[in-house]
Amino acid sequence: MLRAVGVAAAGSLAGCGGGGDAGGDGATDRTTDGAPTSGESAAGVRAETLAEGFTSPVDVAFPAGLDRWFVADQPGRVYLYDSSLRETPFLDLRDRVVDLRGYDERGLLGVATHPAFADNGRLFARYSSPPRSGTPDGYSHTFVLSEFRVDPTARRGDPESERVLLEIPEPQSNHNGGAVAFGPDGYLYAGVGDGGGTNDVGRGHVEDWYAENRGGNGQDVTENLLGSVLRIDVDDESEGRPYGIPDGNPLVGRAGRDEQYAWGFRNPWRLSFDAPESDGSGAGQSASGRSVDFYVADVGQNRYEEVSLVEAGGNYGWNVYEGTHCFSTEPPGSPPADCPTEMPDGDPLREPIIEYDHGGDQPNGVAVVGGYRYHRDDVPELSGAYVFADWQANGRVFAARPAEEGQWPVDVHDVSGLGEYVLAFGRDDAGRLYALTSDRGDVAGETGAVVRLRPEE
Repeated sequence: MLRAVGVAAAGSLAGCGGGGDAGGDGATDRTTDGAPTSGESAAGVRAETLAEGFTSPVDVAFPAGLDRWFVADQPGRVYLYDSSLRETPFLDLRDRVVDLRGYDERGLLGVATHPAFADNGRLFARYSSPPRSGTPDGYSHTFVLSEFRVDPTARRGDPESERVLLEIPEPQSNHNGGAVAFGPDGYLYAGVGDGGGTNDVGRGHVEDWYAENRGGNGQDVTENLLGSVLRIDVDDESEGRPYGIPDGNPLVGRAGRDEQYAWGFRNPWRLSFDAPESDGSGAGQSASGRSVDFYVADVGQNRYEEVSLVEAGGNYGWNVYEGTHCFSTEPPGSPPADCPTEMPDGDPLREPIIEYDHGGDQPNGVAVVGGYRYHRDDVPELSGAYVFADWQANGRVFAARPAEEGQWPVDVHDVSGLGEYVLAFGRDDAGRLYALTSDRGDVAGETGAVVRLRPEE
């Protein structure tokens, strides 16, 4: 049963173990130093539960200028919190979302509100539907990105206001990505996985330029939109589509799909922007010195998890690399002695700023969950850090602080009341940080919650 807990001011994923990645892989170091992680555990952070009773909360959206927010629950419902949690869904999309049973990476996976939502009521959702027209036989489902027109002050939205913007055939059930978010540039970004399965090969995985591995969608930019981060202009319909293509997209006028912004991803699970001057805190600088930094967390296969600072036209390595390590599709894992560091045209394969493995010292885990830079000073342990987690959090969050060069050091923080699994993070207009959690690793039950990270008292 849904219920709100405490007072809220203003406002699944899984990786490789449960997602069908049984195939082996091997790795050799791409860099000599490895990830400089401190692995220190610190007390002083707690999770304040604001709302609970969800099945599997995977995204939260905070409309600018409004004292209300929306939670996406994976089976297909969007809930509203406005002074309290509304038990009746704001949008119920279960009739168009695939049926979910047990562990599943499909469903309602992302929600975002237009930067001018308070005036135009435009809400965007990304979900997995049963195969639609144009999806090949034998494929698992269809990626759907839709817009809904709602009253921004109402307690219920109209599911029949849906306008489909984009559909992408998905060959396998896993590696779907799912995040949708507006950047400071006003464009809508969407993370799309490589199509699923293991190694980025098999049904629905195309050939690419790297002959060493038999695939795939991560390194392809011409045949489909899988394995990429997309950027579209939802305010422009001049080309006869329900969206426009920003002039700065890197493949405009070149070979490749115009929607692509960056590629070389396996399963980008959560993305965020850091624009300290506009996060409500009045403090902080971007990690790179640019006005805005763009963080994308990419779930690895069996060995390494990564987070990258992403730029337009960047290639982030999959399936040439898993993290900073040379990857091979040949079981039981015999990676090449050397991997290329650039594409045939000379464009570099970009390295992540954060990497951790699936065993050994902390930090470790099985599937990275991307977060946000935290610029407030009310939680000193997290202030100035990029805060993220592993899906199997076991009550921990990670805090990575910018390094002048190389990978960022990562501290591990025990968070009282956090729960076993972290599915996503959120940040409101005032810069406060939220986590979406569950005590189950499948899409079932009512253990899902939205918590706010606060100092231990």
